[in-house]
Amino acid sequence: MITLGEIVALSGILFSGGVYSVLTSRNAVRMLMGIELIFNAANVNFVAYASTTGLAEGLSLAIISISIAAAEAAIGIAIVLLLDKLFKTVDVDKIKELKG
Repeated sequence: MITLGEIVALSGILFSGGVYSVLTSRNAVRMLMGIELIFNAANVNFVAYASTTGLAEGLSLAIISISIAAAEAAIGIAIVLLLDKLFKTVDVDKIKELKG
C-alpha cells in the first residue's frame, strides 16, 4: 500500500524537477516541459487528496488543471513555433539579445 507521504514526496520531486528545469533551461521547449511537470505535481496532489478523503473535489480540480495545462501547452507551442520562425532559434537568451 502506498502511503500519502510517499505520494506527496513523489509530487515534491516532480515539482522540484519542474522548477529546476524552468530556472536553468535556456531552451523554450524545455521551459514548457518544466511547467508541465509543475502542473503534473499539482495533479498528483489533487488526486492524492481525493483518494485520501473520499471527496470528489480533488478529482474535479485535477480535471480543471489538466484542461488548463492542455490550453497552456497549445499556446506555448504556438509561441515557440512563432519564435522559431521569426528568430530561427528557441534559445531564450539569444532572443533577448536580438530584441535589444
